[in-house]
Amino acid sequence: MSHLPRIFVSAAHKSSGKTTVSVGLARALTARGRHVRMFKKGPDYIDPLWHRLASGRASYNLDFNTQEREEILALFASRAVGADIAIVEANKGLHDGVALDGSDSNAALAKLLRAPVVLVIDTEGITRGVAPLLLGYQSFDEEVRIAGVILNRVAGPRHEAKLRAAIEHYTDIEVLGAVRRSGDLVLKERHLGLTTPGDVAARESWLFAIGEMVAEQVDLRRVEEIARGAPGLEAPGLAMPPADAALGGGLRVAVARDAAFCFLYEDDLERFRALGAEIVFFSPLVDARLPENIDALFLPGGFPETHMAELEANVAMRRAMAGAIRAGLPAYAECGGLMYLSERIRWGEEVAEMCGVIPGEAVMNERPQGRGIVHLAATQDAPWTAAGGVGVAIRAHEFHYAALENCSCERLSFAWQVKRGFGIDGRHDGIVLHNLVAGFAHLRHTRQSPWVDAFLAFVRSARETTTRREFQT
Repeated sequence: MSHLPRIFVSAAHKSSGKTTVSVGLARALTARGRHVRMFKKGPDYIDPLWHRLASGRASYNLDFNTQEREEILALFASRAVGADIAIVEANKGLHDGVALDGSDSNAALAKLLRAPVVLVIDTEGITRGVAPLLLGYQSFDEEVRIAGVILNRVAGPRHEAKLRAAIEHYTDIEVLGAVRRSGDLVLKERHLGLTTPGDVAARESWLFAIGEMVAEQVDLRRVEEIARGAPGLEAPGLAMPPADAALGGGLRVAVARDAAFCFLYEDDLERFRALGAEIVFFSPLVDARLPENIDALFLPGGFPETHMAELEANVAMRRAMAGAIRAGLPAYAECGGLMYLSERIRWGEEVAEMCGVIPGEAVMNERPQGRGIVHLAATQDAPWTAAGGVGVAIRAHEFHYAALENCSCERLSFAWQVKRGFGIDGRHDGIVLHNLVAGFAHLRHTRQSPWVDAFLAFVRSARETTTRREFQT
């Protein structure tokens, strides 16, 4: 039984400011010398980027779709050990989820982790009405312990006094703080969610300001007391099967990471290293060539559409990328990586030339083309499979406004059939070309989908027939 000080930060609904509050808590506590470890519920890439900056440490995703419950517990316990406080940030509202019975909701995760909940309430336009709202959330599932509430976007002292009076009179929920409304300290949203740190020039000053504001307006001492009062947690010892370091030993994997390509799971990167592979980061935005002596390439998702002019301008990298892949460099590209490898990106009237490896152009739409849980099944054309073989289900997710158009999809080979979701054409995902797999789905290395192991096994096999020098262009 492990004692892991922890809280679960949730809200009544989406866009209540829970990320701002969570990041503010992490920065304020870190500034006081606390070892803070952060986690995010669900398949979210952006919030963990802010978590890392706020706490100075990697953040991990806990996701019912891709992970088994024991796997979630093991990952949480192994990464939270030694922390003064672990902060788990919810997605959407406390009781929101896909399943009607709530089995994949934030509340379900809070119960699984036995974590006291701190509820962030957007108080804009609310006074006495906050009381029945809190009572409803408290009584809906009595197994969820709501340990306190942080009032957010409070208009001023008078508004705060009314809110506190209603909560104290009608409920037994403790008010942990009241964060004043401030337009300058709200993380802006765009088509895929919050703006990423790489696209916020003043991110350090913003983090400092939000940390100071939360420290001033939230009772940090009580937050820490609640976290320390969380019950012991019994968790399995290993999140993943032991890694065979011989599988990736001696392999160098180039991973794109910059403002345009930043959708990476930290535990996926850890799996590469645990298998003995060396990760070499590079930037398609600014680097003129690929890293030297590489055996494989991983192009994650991100926002190539908001950086398409810079990507187009870096002609040397586009040519190097295309040449290496055509020469047979084993490569895997997800969503934004697929877009970058297409012939061009089109967004309204703006058009930018890309690598031209994949036939067709990535066209941005006003509405999402694929969004949510994805179920895939490997085909016979898959050069490697994230699951147990052809036809075995792979659970993943997708969230893309782009569609691949003018691609003659009927002439292409695909690694996956789409059983749920959209992928590239509603039926297929994962274009197979040369030694490349490129699709819109985002994979997560888990017990049911050990894609890193499978990819590195393919890379090692390819290396036996091709020298690294053939990939340097």
